Amino acid sequence: MNLEKFKGIFPAFYACYDDDGEVSEARTKDLCNYLHNKGVQGLYVGGSSGECIYQNLEERKATLKYVAEALQGKITLIAHVGAPSTRDSITLAKYAAELGYDALSAIPPIYFKLPESSIYNYWSEIMDSTDLPFIIYNIPQTTGYQLSLSLFQRLLKNKKVIGVKNSSMPVLDIERFKAAASEDFIVFNGPDEQYVAGRLIGADSGIGGTYGVMPELFLLADRFVSSGNFEQARRIQRDINDIIIALCSLNGSMYSCLKEVLKLRGVNIGSVRPPLEAVSEDDFERVQEIAAQIDKAISNYQG
Repeated sequence: MNLEKFKGIFPAFYACYDDDGEVSEARTKDLCNYLHNKGVQGLYVGGSSGECIYQNLEERKATLKYVAEALQGKITLIAHVGAPSTRDSITLAKYAAELGYDALSAIPPIYFKLPESSIYNYWSEIMDSTDLPFIIYNIPQTTGYQLSLSLFQRLLKNKKVIGVKNSSMPVLDIERFKAAASEDFIVFNGPDEQYVAGRLIGADSGIGGTYGVMPELFLLADRFVSSGNFEQARRIQRDINDIIIALCSLNGSMYSCLKEVLKLRGVNIGSVRPPLEAVSEDDFERVQEIAAQIDKAISNYQG
């Protein structure tokens, strides 16, 4: 399988709601077109940024459908189908396959602390449900499970496993996963704050929650790393991190902050779903400052 289409900048797609907090077809497609026009290589649909754990199956299927209708065949689409139960995950996996997605991905099962045999079975049953390739998702800070090298190596025996989205903070994990796999395998850097470091230590690509609000900066970071311009790569990572720290300093969920910044950039995708908190009125001036900070950083590199 040619894995080149899985290399590049893959924004983790945001949940798009109407003013009543329901999944919006129009706003979902608006965000699709916005990101496609920015030149991203693909999208990761239905993960943490998509507020998946706060949506029911029909809402998640709707988002998968609207994104596929807008962009299937234009860019690479990865469907995150992780859910609390194996049954629901398989339902989403089969639906994504019907829609023409390029690959599946899933976090490990959450809430109960399960043995690795259960996690292995969970991922394997998702893989067995379709013919699509599969990308493991390691995000221990939210799931409570750190993907072990032994389970990783066991999963690699399944030919459908083509990659891992590694969102643990140590870049060592990226290097170890890359070293354990063949060259014909994609490691996605997860933490946006270490995109450049992750790429330099072995990541082939990136999936991130803040990419959607500043795709230009990550596309440039990808170009700098790929061309060997490491001085500029370090500089742009510093600017990206300044923006992320500012986003995380506001009241409310970071995702609500991202959505408010997007509104200022001309894309209204609503707010977040409770229990995630919306941005407080006291922070709207800071949101404007962050939007200006992003625009200034972009102009510094494109001007």
